[in-house]
Amino acid sequence: MAGPHPAAPRRRGPAWPRRLGRRLLDAAGRAANPIINRFRASLQLRVVSSTLIASTILVLTFSFVVAGSVTSGLLTDRQTTAVDETVNAVERAAEQLGQYNTPTDPVLSQTMQRVVNELAEDPVFAPYILLTTSEGDVVKSNPVSDIDLPSGELRDLVRAGNVASQYATFDFADAPQMPYLIVGAPIALTVDYELYAFYPLDSEQDAISLLRTNLALAGIALVLLLGVIAALVTRLVVTPVREAARTSQRLAAGLLHERMEVRGADDLARLAGSFNLMAENLQSQIRRLEEMSMMQRRFTSDVSHELRTPLATIRMAADLLYDTRDDFDATTKRSTELLQHEIDRFEDLLQELLEISRFDSGFAALEVDAVDVNPIVEDVVAQHSALADECGVTVTVHRPARRVVAEVDSRRLQRIVRNLVSNAIEHAEGKPVEVTVAESETAVAVAVRDHGVGLKAGHADRVFDRFWRADPSRTRRTGGTGLGLAISLEDAKLHSGTLQTVGETGRGTLFVLTLPLQAGNRVITSPIPLRLDEEASDAH
Repeated sequence: MAGPHPAAPRRRGPAWPRRLGRRLLDAAGRAANPIINRFRASLQLRVVSSTLIASTILVLTFSFVVAGSVTSGLLTDRQTTAVDETVNAVERAAEQLGQYNTPTDPVLSQTMQRVVNELAEDPVFAPYILLTTSEGDVVKSNPVSDIDLPSGELRDLVRAGNVASQYATFDFADAPQMPYLIVGAPIALTVDYELYAFYPLDSEQDAISLLRTNLALAGIALVLLLGVIAALVTRLVVTPVREAARTSQRLAAGLLHERMEVRGADDLARLAGSFNLMAENLQSQIRRLEEMSMMQRRFTSDVSHELRTPLATIRMAADLLYDTRDDFDATTKRSTELLQHEIDRFEDLLQELLEISRFDSGFAALEVDAVDVNPIVEDVVAQHSALADECGVTVTVHRPARRVVAEVDSRRLQRIVRNLVSNAIEHAEGKPVEVTVAESETAVAVAVRDHGVGLKAGHADRVFDRFWRADPSRTRRTGGTGLGLAISLEDAKLHSGTLQTVGETGRGTLFVLTLPLQAGNRVITSPIPLRLDEEASDAH
């Protein structure tokens, strides 16, 4: 038994209509973007637009209601007058047609035409009259020819003995096509007759057209006037707000002397006064903080310099004791070794404080030279081999086979890589650490990736703060001061480069240092992406 046939592939139409449609949509979107952005950015434009839309809807509704009411009133009055005139015409016709007992009377036709002509010539009645009998259907009208019979619905109502009316459009021989009010009434005699009067509605139509034109012009003028009023009123409110926005932007740019102009004593004036008071308070606070920061920097710089002389003396004495430590007893020897170790840490802290003070005072300078980045990275990793063995961490270097030459300060670059590698080993928790070197046409990047504790949410923005540690209580082997990453960030900025980090708890941390290949240029993009899901070893 044969299996089911495979479904035939669906035929798709040509692709060019879809491409054309997408291009048209894209072009429309690009053309509308400036308008949308302008609409979002301007409060005055939104208020004026909303006012115009609301007033347009209101004016249109009012115009429809007024036009409908006036039109209904005119037509109702015209219908009442036409019915009265038609009833009078029926009475006059009945006087002349009452003597005929049969519709076949040869004089009846002439009499009916004479009655129609007399009624049509009377300025009180309608200019177009039609007279017919319900039995013989003898039709007489004025004009004599080219007049259409009313609708069968209207004629049925008249045959039933009713005075009825209907609106219709007719085109007579001596008049253009226009709407008419047709009023029909029966003439109850020996022979039943039907009289239909055609009342033109040209005057009513002209009045309604004039009314609609005037309503349209008045509505347009009213909408424009409301728009102008809304623009003027909104401008009175928006101008101080815009001035406050510009003043706040200048304050944010550092122009602390900027103030708003206070006019009058209304709410906007109180807003300007409150804004100026806030600006004055901010200026005083910022100045106080700047003075405190300057005093702190000066204190750090002065203390660091003043400590160098006594530290040099202590260093000389400690070196002398350390060199002769084998002559001491075990307790004194251990104390001498601890003294030497702590003096080394103190010297490192003092050196970093001096470096920080140079950055704060603006005296830090680069000693740029064209160097190969690969040997610098490998030397730093080799220097930390003992620490890596002590922590049980394997450090792997991924670098290009060719030389990566960049115009950098080799001492500062080495210090940055040293801080990153030691920090990664300390936080790796025995897991591997990858160091990657990559380059692009304009930049060189060094990435250090560990798979240890990682960073908690929000810690990536604080990891470069001075003296900040994610876990102060954690046991540290490197004896860090908390200034290494802060100094590394300043060194990167001094090169016009970037130092960024990303991390997640349990997945580790990635630091990416990016420096321009040529001194004086700025970093636009990094050769190594700042993502944990992409290993640093895959970026070179």
